[in-house]
Amino acid sequence: MKALVLCAGLGTRLGELTRETPKPLLPVGGEPLIAHTLRYLAHHGFDRVAINLHFKAALIRAYVGTGERFGIEVTYSPEERLLGTAGAVKRLADFWEGEREFLVVYGDLLVDEDLGTMLRLHRARGAVTTLLLHRRPGSNSLVRMAADGRITAFIEHPTEEERRAMPRPWVNSGVQILGPSILDAIPDDRPSDLPRDVYAPLLERVPVFGHPLAGYRCAIDSPARYAEARVAFDTGRYRGPSRQGEEQ
Repeated sequence: MKALVLCAGLGTRLGELTRETPKPLLPVGGEPLIAHTLRYLAHHGFDRVAINLHFKAALIRAYVGTGERFGIEVTYSPEERLLGTAGAVKRLADFWEGEREFLVVYGDLLVDEDLGTMLRLHRARGAVTTLLLHRRPGSNSLVRMAADGRITAFIEHPTEEERRAMPRPWVNSGVQILGPSILDAIPDDRPSDLPRDVYAPLLERVPVFGHPLAGYRCAIDSPARYAEARVAFDTGRYRGPSRQGEEQ
């Protein structure tokens, strides 16, 4: 199976931490974050992984190499200008050819969610897209999910009334399973975002589902969240394959 790890971002919200180091190379548990991501994907059967690159691309290439030591084969997708999450997927259209579905994961995540369960539900529902979702009050990007798991709305910059209507709102976790038909909905001519420009316009026409987070997930998008991820690894709250390997 194939996956894309989104690693092209600038990481500006981390300040000095990412002035010279791209986010995927920030150390967690004594290794760069991307090492944990690649082991996680290999553990779940994703053996061919694309990585999009922009900021400090040579550093990521030098560390990951061919991907062999992580049990995967790596394809690099350099971006002279940032294409956005959807644009990065579209650029790899040839890479996805022949796949029943593929995975896209943000490169700033420390996550141990069981992808096997998520994939089985994706297939059972006949979903075009399944997004991993978590609860996060206060977020500026909310997801409305019906009782059957179908996503009914993406709400950007919600009003106070919308927040009151969703006291425990769902939020996109940055892990998604996509069917190849999604490529037809991604524009060719401009950078674009998966939730805003692709998923939201499709909601009334195709099945887009959410999958509630059952494991651990932390997006390293601030110094405080970076500290949280490191503590989660060190204390065993994160239970991904890197930790499991330590304990055997």
